[in-house]
Amino acid sequence: MKRFLQLILLSIFVGLLCLWISQKLTEKEHSASGEKIYVYNWGEYIDPSLVKKFQKETGIEVVYETFDSNEAMEAKIRNGGTNYDVAFPSEYTIEKMKKEGLLLPLNHEKIPNIKNLDKDYMNMSFDRDNRYSVPYFFGTVGILYNKNVYPKDNFNSWESLYNPKYENDILLVDGAREVIGLGLNKLGYSLNDKKTQHLAEVEHDLKQISPNIKGVVGDEITMMLEQHEANIAVVWSGIAAPIVQNNSDFDYVVPKEGSNLWFDNMVIPKTAQNKAGAHKFINFMLDAQNSKQNTEWVAYATPNKTARAQLPKNIKDDERFYPSKRTQARLEVYKDLGKDTLSEYNERFLNFKMSLN
Repeated sequence: MKRFLQLILLSIFVGLLCLWISQKLTEKEHSASGEKIYVYNWGEYIDPSLVKKFQKETGIEVVYETFDSNEAMEAKIRNGGTNYDVAFPSEYTIEKMKKEGLLLPLNHEKIPNIKNLDKDYMNMSFDRDNRYSVPYFFGTVGILYNKNVYPKDNFNSWESLYNPKYENDILLVDGAREVIGLGLNKLGYSLNDKKTQHLAEVEHDLKQISPNIKGVVGDEITMMLEQHEANIAVVWSGIAAPIVQNNSDFDYVVPKEGSNLWFDNMVIPKTAQNKAGAHKFINFMLDAQNSKQNTEWVAYATPNKTARAQLPKNIKDDERFYPSKRTQARLEVYKDLGKDTLSEYNERFLNFKMSLN
């Protein structure tokens, strides 16, 4: 009996060992001899199941890391350490990284799904002919408000935020270019203005809005609006879209004076070690079905025309988040301001935040 039990246990052990070996062989097969790509993206900015799908389809392991600002991403790529193969900078950062030689040209022949992108969002001023980048998501900066709380109010102007009736009821995104930008737009200046006298005028003007500001906040902005801690917010359209789509109490407006048209893009850093894998990943993300799935998960506007056509009508035809050409005519893309001017923006933004205390 004891001998019989030993044979059974041995049989089970051998079976489990064979299963383990089989799994390891399968993993080895799917790892394409250990091939990897290093991807550097904003937080919560890709459907995780798509990363798994890419790995399964290509056998390329994805080492995925996130950043919380363009400046942090750029600094890490410049300083080396991790040789990222794909990164996701915004437009003005691409302009800067190009100047500093931190990007590799793309081989469009290896990205056949580039054909799915809407030509309205290609060949932008920060990267003519899309030599170094392809658009990933885009959007605007505008005013999100609770129309049940303010049913008769019109927020189609930045000037509206200065109304004393909104005391302690406005949230602002924690971004120097966005907050200084609304001041520039209100006063009729360019979002890329470098004149010190104009920036000083904006700082002074913004202080008039201070009593209305509940806070300058980050990721908690959605929760605060939904819990009625504030009822108005200056936000990126990507934050506004899921709120508006899931809660009919809210609406989103791009003010008539103008605003920002921003782009986040896929690039290959100069230090990339797997350029072929990087091109495969970019092409995979531009696939119409993958892009549709990613758009539904992230909730930002897609520049992928073929993917957009597959979205529900109430989303793809919503001009609040897919602005018409007439609206786009009054929007500006951020440009690289240069180190000194950017420092001035940041300093004046900090002064404004300190005035709120």
